[in-house]
Amino acid sequence: MAEAHQAVAFQFTVTPDGIDLRMSHEALKQIYLSGVHSWKKKFIRFKNGIITGVYPASPSSWLIVVVGVMSTMYAKIDPSLGIIAKINRTLDTTGCMSNQTQNIVSGILFGTGLWVALIVTMRYSLKMLLSYHGWMFAEHGKLSAGTRVWMALVKLFSGRKPMLYSFQTSLPRLPVPAVKDTVNRYLESVRPLMDDGEFRRMEGLAKDFAFNLGPRLQWYLKLKSWWATNYVSDWWEEYVYLRGRGPIMVNSNYFAMDFLYLSPTTLQAARAGNVIHAILLYRKKLDRQEIKPILLMGSTVPLCSAQWERMFNTSRIPGEESDTLQHVKDSKHIVVYHKGRYFKVWLYHDGRLLKPREIEQQMQRILDDDSEPQTGEKKLAALTAGDRVPWARARQAYFSHGKNKQSLDAVEKAAFFVTLDDIEQGYRKEDPVRSLDAYAKSLIHGRCYDRWFDKTFTLIVFKNGRMGLNAEHSWADAPIVGHLWENVMATEYLELGYSEDGHCKGDTNQNIPIPTKLQWEIPEECQEVIERSLSTAIALADDVDFHSFFFDAFGKGLIKKAKTSPDGFVQLALQLAHYRNENKLKLFQLAAAKHQHLYRLAMTGAGIDRHLFCLYVVSKYLAVDSPFLKEVLSEPWRLSTSQTPQQHIDLKKNPEMLSCGGGFGPVADDGYGVSYIILDEDSIHFHVSSKISCSDTDSHRFGKNIQKAMVDIMGLFNLSKNCTK
Repeated sequence: MAEAHQAVAFQFTVTPDGIDLRMSHEALKQIYLSGVHSWKKKFIRFKNGIITGVYPASPSSWLIVVVGVMSTMYAKIDPSLGIIAKINRTLDTTGCMSNQTQNIVSGILFGTGLWVALIVTMRYSLKMLLSYHGWMFAEHGKLSAGTRVWMALVKLFSGRKPMLYSFQTSLPRLPVPAVKDTVNRYLESVRPLMDDGEFRRMEGLAKDFAFNLGPRLQWYLKLKSWWATNYVSDWWEEYVYLRGRGPIMVNSNYFAMDFLYLSPTTLQAARAGNVIHAILLYRKKLDRQEIKPILLMGSTVPLCSAQWERMFNTSRIPGEESDTLQHVKDSKHIVVYHKGRYFKVWLYHDGRLLKPREIEQQMQRILDDDSEPQTGEKKLAALTAGDRVPWARARQAYFSHGKNKQSLDAVEKAAFFVTLDDIEQGYRKEDPVRSLDAYAKSLIHGRCYDRWFDKTFTLIVFKNGRMGLNAEHSWADAPIVGHLWENVMATEYLELGYSEDGHCKGDTNQNIPIPTKLQWEIPEECQEVIERSLSTAIALADDVDFHSFFFDAFGKGLIKKAKTSPDGFVQLALQLAHYRNENKLKLFQLAAAKHQHLYRLAMTGAGIDRHLFCLYVVSKYLAVDSPFLKEVLSEPWRLSTSQTPQQHIDLKKNPEMLSCGGGFGPVADDGYGVSYIILDEDSIHFHVSSKISCSDTDSHRFGKNIQKAMVDIMGLFNLSKNCTK
């Protein structure tokens, strides 16, 4: 309660002589500075809204157009073809303006209308240009004259200095592929996996669907595509992620690792201080839209930036039938978990963001706090790790009022969640295999109660200063989190740095209020729910077989010399590892080219799974059964793969900043989940996951098969690592 009293701006007591009012100048100062900070953010958002709203033009271009119109008017030239005269006559009927004023207002109105028309024309032109996908299928390094002209036009209509969301209104709609095309591509993809009898049966189901039910479902899907810019994203988010009633830990959440070899400091509080500050600097840029949109094709083609919107101040909220995502516009605190206690840490003081050394001070205060967890507090987060329905019911029954609601609000409305772990993790040179495997398992599930799996991401800082992220999947895909993570690591290491003794640079500030312990009253009935959720989560975590390994026999440098896409090379190595067979160079090159063509089709909206999934959703809304769709969507994905892109860190300039990327759990009980990051010219990092309970899978065996497949395929090209071809 002491902290609460300190935060009150004034206190009063009633005495026989009247009311004794005591003002706290420090508290009033903090309230004033907090208000100033809030209004600054509102102004910046308003300003950025205008800049983004008129893009690819700029607010200053309005003045140029209006001045140009007014100049032609004074030169006795009518640029409006009579429109200004009509506006003049309309204004004349008001009888409240002089002729000169009418002329000025008419010119401004016409100039503004012309400016808006130019903006709309540029946006529509850019949207039409971006609808062209031929550039994606061009041979690497060989651009036709037509594609070069197209690139020049895109850059011309793209404006200057785009902000993060500048292109959102200019992006084309996601096209709906033809049903027959999707069905044919599906049959082509499954043909090698089926015998003749199975394939003939599936072919019959597919053709019946393509000619009968498919066109009816397609009509509704096309209708939706005209109403929504992306006909897939909302259904994918709801039905694939939010409606899942099983645990999201392992099954949905994924992780990101620290530098592989580099350890900037061994001080846990210092590492947390710099990294938290770097994350908040990223959030500041995000709020101001100062993060550049991701551009492909030589900084020409923009990608959608919508997934950045819910990166911070967001939490997944459990429901009995479906979860929801709760996002608040701003949050001025984080919540930190350490040894079973939850602490609320304010991020601002004196109207400014806390400096790295000040955040380190706050983290050290938490580490030095030796208080015991309250009853039921230690394992509370196990509710977020277990099944969703018990968590939804417990949240409604025990966390909808009183101090439990206040504390849960603090967690769910925090900017993000932080765990100060009391164990050591990370790569150890003397035991690389087991250390990386344990590190990966710690990040993906921990003890099952020391990460808040519902937050968009949990920052985990270990006792020895190593760190990582655990991210919830429904709000964004891994490349978005990867962009944050690379920027944070680069900012921490290259810009913020540490003093010689390992602390954050700068000075401490004893005037900052100490972190506040969250208060809980967890009844026995709720503790029983927590224990049941923990049992479910532990059973799932203990069943995860994780193998994380560094492959340095060669990297993308040698693969490119083989005139093959690095991603295509790795994907086919995974296929070969999954099913060993005879292979020849020509067959490999055909397969690599086919893989490249298929992922390009997927990038242009002509993929198989999303289209069939949305057709299936429509069939459920219409209450019609499709044996074809039911069978297609019930097929298990025994080999689920994902590449983490290297986006920000330049390993040629800073080779010591080699990172491990991140990984995820297996999608099928009898399958593998494989994530990989193509790092530099000479290395690739793999993360392989499977279930221990399945006798057919073994992550370490599969990892060895991946390495053997990589080397075997490269052997087809007769190239060595030192080859200069």
